[in-house]
Amino acid sequence: MKYNTILLAKEKGYAILTLNRPGEMNALSVGMRRDLLHCFGQMEEDDSVRAVIITGGDNVFSAGIDLKEMSTLESSGFEDYWRIMIQSLQKISAFRKPVIAAVSGIALGGGFNLVTMCDMIIASETAIFGHPELKFGVNPLFDPLRRIVGTAKAKELAMLGEPIGAQEAFRIGLVNRVSPPDRFMEDARSIADEISQRPARAVEAVKKISDIVTHLDKNAALEYEFEISAVLFSRAEIRAHMRKFFDNLKSKGKT
Repeated sequence: MKYNTILLAKEKGYAILTLNRPGEMNALSVGMRRDLLHCFGQMEEDDSVRAVIITGGDNVFSAGIDLKEMSTLESSGFEDYWRIMIQSLQKISAFRKPVIAAVSGIALGGGFNLVTMCDMIIASETAIFGHPELKFGVNPLFDPLRRIVGTAKAKELAMLGEPIGAQEAFRIGLVNRVSPPDRFMEDARSIADEISQRPARAVEAVKKISDIVTHLDKNAALEYEFEISAVLFSRAEIRAHMRKFFDNLKSKGKT
C-alpha cells in the first residue's frame, strides 16, 4: 500500500519505513501518525516481516510535532489530536517485533519521542537528540526516556532542553551504536537481517520479557522467564533450530 507521508520497502525478512515529508523536515503531522498506525498494523500481521527499521533518511529523522498544523487547530480538535498522537506511539511501543531506529540529523521533540519507542537505536555521527518543548511551555514525554537513560539523566534532558550529539547519546546509553554517516543504514540493515534469521517466536518472547520483567521483583522475573522458556522448549521446531545450531558449530570446528 502507498502512503502519503511515509515510504515502505520490504527486504528479505524485514521492512524499512522512511518518514517522507522532506519539505517539512519530517514533522509529525496527523496524517503521518495515521499512516504510521496503519502501516504498523499491517506489518504486525505480516509474517514475512521479522523486524522493522524506521528512519527519516540521510539528512533528518524528524523535527518533531508539526507546529504549523498544530497552530491552526481549534480547541475542539485537540482531544482527537492528542489521541492519534498517543495511539501512534503506543502502536510502535507495543509492536511485537523488534523496531530499530536509524537516526541521522535531528530527532527533536516528537521525533525524539518516536525514537524512544524503538527497541534499538543506531545513530549516525550527525544525529542530534533533544527535547526543546519546555522552552516554549510544553512538557516533553518523560517516562520513555527515563526507561532508557534513568531518572537523573532524563530529568536533565527534559528540564534543560539542550540537544546532545550521537557520541554523548551513546555514552549515556541512549543509543546502541554510532556509525559514520555513510554506514548507519548499512549497520541498521545488518542488525535487522540478523534478527530476521532468528526464530521469530523466540525473538518476540525476548521483546515481551524485556517489557515485563522490569516491573517484577527478582524472583517473579525469574519465574516469568522460565515460564516463557518452558513454552518455547515445548515447540517441536526448537529441536530443528538446535540441530542447525550444533551443525553450524561442527562445520566451523568448534565442537
